[in-house]
Amino acid sequence: MHTERSQQSVDAEQTRQVPREVDADQAHCDCGGLLQPGNQIEPHVSTTYELIAETTRSGIVESQHFGAVVALNEDGTVAFSVGDPQVVVYPRSSMKPLQATAMVDAGLDLPPELLALVCASHDGRPEHLAAAVEILRRAGLDESSLGNTVDYPLDEVEHERAIRDGKHRSALQMNCSGKHSGMLATCVAASWPTDSSYLSPEHPLQRHITAMIPTLADEPAAHIGVDGCGAPAHAMSLIGLARAFRTIATAPRGSAAHRVAQAMTSHPEMVGGPTRDVTRLMQGVPGMVAKDGAEAVFAVALPDGRAVALKISDGANRARPPVMQAALERLGVGLEKVDPATWDSPVKGHGRRVGLCVAAGPLVTS
Repeated sequence: MHTERSQQSVDAEQTRQVPREVDADQAHCDCGGLLQPGNQIEPHVSTTYELIAETTRSGIVESQHFGAVVALNEDGTVAFSVGDPQVVVYPRSSMKPLQATAMVDAGLDLPPELLALVCASHDGRPEHLAAAVEILRRAGLDESSLGNTVDYPLDEVEHERAIRDGKHRSALQMNCSGKHSGMLATCVAASWPTDSSYLSPEHPLQRHITAMIPTLADEPAAHIGVDGCGAPAHAMSLIGLARAFRTIATAPRGSAAHRVAQAMTSHPEMVGGPTRDVTRLMQGVPGMVAKDGAEAVFAVALPDGRAVALKISDGANRARPPVMQAALERLGVGLEKVDPATWDSPVKGHGRRVGLCVAAGPLVTS
């Protein structure tokens, strides 16, 4: 484990986040009444976001990215870490496998291909939209029930096609519509309300998801905010996220977590899309559960118990793939069958390649 603070570390006094004071009403709104002082853990202040990637242009370093990464051995012990593994982060969409596990536990029953979409930040391709509609149809609902943010498809080609075809932004096209379809279908299965209240942290569905987090991550949520899609956004430590993915990837056959892992690994194209790093990684490493998240979060785990979670502190997604590659190689995960394009983060100049983003610092030098 990396224990000494690098000279490249971000100065703690400049970077630590001091929680602002809020009144009781604001605190209730932020946490849905679930994380009051009596049952809330204190967010950990990171003092060691370290140099983790560099971007070059025409032969010299143009930019640097800081972050944290933690890797677990097969037995769950820490294999190595860079930066502070206890830093509290929003996993964002990396939370979806955890949320899906709670949904299955609450009664969601879908075939693997559809369950994989519940875990997805999908591209908005026709097969993704059709799957979301099918999840809703099975529950006796339609896309008008979706409460997530409206958007165009995430995939550039599908995005442009939607505009050319005169389509408007819609909840169905948004990359989180699979998760929201699953949430609504879970509510139907559990006889919970399916109105817009399903987005509230106080709703039985969201309470069930929050209650599931300690079972998976071995720690409670540190905070509950609002995600970009409108659903609750749980925060946890980076090592807690790695532990949660390890729990899902190693879950016993027949369990809710195993059903989620099996769905993701058997249908990786539903979790992202054919050109996405998360899909390519699962296609190249059999049995790997992987999920990316907004603001440069990435978590993966293998059935043998090894796991990695990372966060780029400035939210730069271009640094995420090369850092994950370096972490997996250091952990001894075979990547021979992974498409090299998975890791590629090129820098362009006048339309041609003039540099790239690569892992740097103690992750590759220790």
